[in-house]
Amino acid sequence: MLRALAATGVATSLFGPAAFGGHPPKPPAPITIDSVTANGTGCPPGTAAVAISPDQTTFTVTYSNYQAQVGGGSAPSARQKNCQLNLLLHVPGRRSTYAIVTATYRGFASLAPGASGTERAGYHFQGDAHTTTFTHHFPGGFNNNWQTTDTVHIAARNRARCGEDRNLTINTELQVDPGTSSPSSTSFMAMDSTDGSIQTVYHLAWKKCQ
Repeated sequence: MLRALAATGVATSLFGPAAFGGHPPKPPAPITIDSVTANGTGCPPGTAAVAISPDQTTFTVTYSNYQAQVGGGSAPSARQKNCQLNLLLHVPGRRSTYAIVTATYRGFASLAPGASGTERAGYHFQGDAHTTTFTHHFPGGFNNNWQTTDTVHIAARNRARCGEDRNLTINTELQVDPGTSSPSSTSFMAMDSTDGSIQTVYHLAWKKCQ
């Protein structure tokens, strides 16, 4: 029986070559990003640009119109904006792999005294039973660049055919609450970019793929 071992795109045997019939297993390939799409009120068509790194383990999304706002004649619907990122991931042909997803969000916020802002992100991997959510709050009187980073372990267990591709959904949200701020004031929170990376962790429970 193999003990769990974590590595970034690399796995090694805890036994000698004899444990695998005289031939040690090859290190499995990392989970890679095949494509990223963006959709939502915070990233209408034409307002989000996606770039994937050459090694297909990191991605960047830049936004030109992702902003939540209250006051200044803005509509009530402008208080909350969202953008859903859908990542098509290629899962290598091993039975028990996990994706460690790290996502960094950057933007600018101008929040009047008494108002507040919220940045929230939920992560759901196809085949997993739950969504992991991170919430970051910003108080009134904040007028500066902001940055948040989430790190989440998401199961990518191959229970069906080996090498089955899976979808990862990242649903982000910006929300501004006027709170006790002056009715004549304007508060907003904007997101400029999302940078994400996929680190592959292997818990060694090998399965031979035909």
